[in-house]
Amino acid sequence: MLLIILAPYMIIVAVLIVLDTEGGVFFSHRRCGRGGVEFTMFKFRTMVKNADIIKEELVNEVDGPVFKVKNDPRITRVGKFLRQWSIDEIPQLFNVLKGDMSLVGPRPLENKEMFGDENWKTIRLSIKPGLTGLWQVMGRDTCKFTDWVNYDIEYVKKQSLLLDIKILALTIRAVLQRRGSC
Repeated sequence: MLLIILAPYMIIVAVLIVLDTEGGVFFSHRRCGRGGVEFTMFKFRTMVKNADIIKEELVNEVDGPVFKVKNDPRITRVGKFLRQWSIDEIPQLFNVLKGDMSLVGPRPLENKEMFGDENWKTIRLSIKPGLTGLWQVMGRDTCKFTDWVNYDIEYVKKQSLLLDIKILALTIRAVLQRRGSC
């Protein structure tokens, strides 16, 4: 239902991306789902065409395997707006519809990003990854990878319909407040 409601806006976003920079509208990436089964995750493209080459020159600002940089020079003008309002995540509703993801759960990571704590990896892969999760609403402003790990474990252990509803409500608040993430 959300995809139908959002379809006209998705078309506008697609046009803006095409007009802003060279490259496709969507970014697809292999991520780990439940049980470690890989799937293709979709997002609106927010970076320049040669982002992987530029990444090699940047320094990771997160203390773990996930690569994040504040004021990332690879992000396009339209991409900055899309990320600020989390609009770039909307195509992941197709992943939810396909059954690869759920609305709430640990964020899907690449297999190479899940190292160090095997217990965390096993726990987070025991459920479907989500469009939003506990880390996105509680630890979004921290750059500590250990916080991300702890929020993932806490979510899996306390998972319930009521917690999911609370996380969805807090996600809307975080987006409207434009709370950035590291």
